[in-house]
Amino acid sequence: MPKFTPWILFIGLLLLGLFCLQPPSHASAVEPPESSHQPVHIYINLWQRQLHLMENGQIRKTYRIAPGTPDTPTPIGDYLIIQKSADWGGGFGTRWLGLNVPFGTYGIHGTNKPYLIGQSVSSGCIRMRNQDVEELYTRVPLNTPVRIDGPVLGAEGLNYRILVEGSRGSLVQIVQNRLKAGGYYKGKVNGIFDRQTESAVKRYQEDHHLLVTGQIHFADLVELGIVE
Repeated sequence: MPKFTPWILFIGLLLLGLFCLQPPSHASAVEPPESSHQPVHIYINLWQRQLHLMENGQIRKTYRIAPGTPDTPTPIGDYLIIQKSADWGGGFGTRWLGLNVPFGTYGIHGTNKPYLIGQSVSSGCIRMRNQDVEELYTRVPLNTPVRIDGPVLGAEGLNYRILVEGSRGSLVQIVQNRLKAGGYYKGKVNGIFDRQTESAVKRYQEDHHLLVTGQIHFADLVELGIVE
């Protein structure tokens, strides 16, 4: 049997320890996606006309915005950034971040009228100063979550408009959600008031002893628990 000096034994144990610390050959050496280390999302407050860039639950930066007018309100709800484009030009400014709003084309973009930032002047999109949206563009990847918070009826103090076939928007989407939860609506919750939505509204109105119109009046919103 061969003899080993203490020095040789020490070197052997050291090499064995280093070998055991190496990852197995089949293990992935690819780093996890950046989003897993620094989850990023956007929170937009329409009341304050502000966009907050959030990382790990903390506000990293706040930007002033120009949301939609009372006639063309910005949709509220939870969405994702599904498109990123540069140099749209004109009223869209230098960057475009498209959202997956099901009932129309909406996004976060720049502007050629920066003096209107802070006012409700858009057609429903979120306008930012070009330098601000360019900075935001570099910090948010595709599929970044975007939460837009604001008045359910579109604008505070605005007279309620009856929802009828052909109506579109966040409020229609909320109504569809409530009707679906109650088993009245089987279609897509897409914010588009179609024939299927109208039929579901009529069934709901009949069961709850409301005036059967197939339209959504303020009393129907109260019954659905959407407003008080």
